[in-house]
Amino acid sequence: MKGKFIIMDEKDNCATSLAELEEHEEVELEGKKIVLNQKIPFGHKFAIKPIKKGDLLYKYGEIIGIATQDIQEGDWIHTHNIKSHYLEKVAKEG
Repeated sequence: MKGKFIIMDEKDNCATSLAELEEHEEVELEGKKIVLNQKIPFGHKFAIKPIKKGDLLYKYGEIIGIATQDIQEGDWIHTHNIKSHYLEKVAKEG
């Protein structure tokens, strides 16, 4: 599975695909197998651990979003289950 995804920081709770990954495909992360619950398009994210609704989403060690629903390990992460952290922050400060 080397070269199929990237995780840049220990804070990350998602990985970014470097290739199209198939539903039910197994990927290995530090000796642990994660089964993908949906097809993951190239450049998209998938959860590497469970994420609760309202939790922050980390990619490359930075906050990139807020979960709008519970996200299971192996789930595709995209606009259907996260919202912008930046826009939320701007709205509160606004």
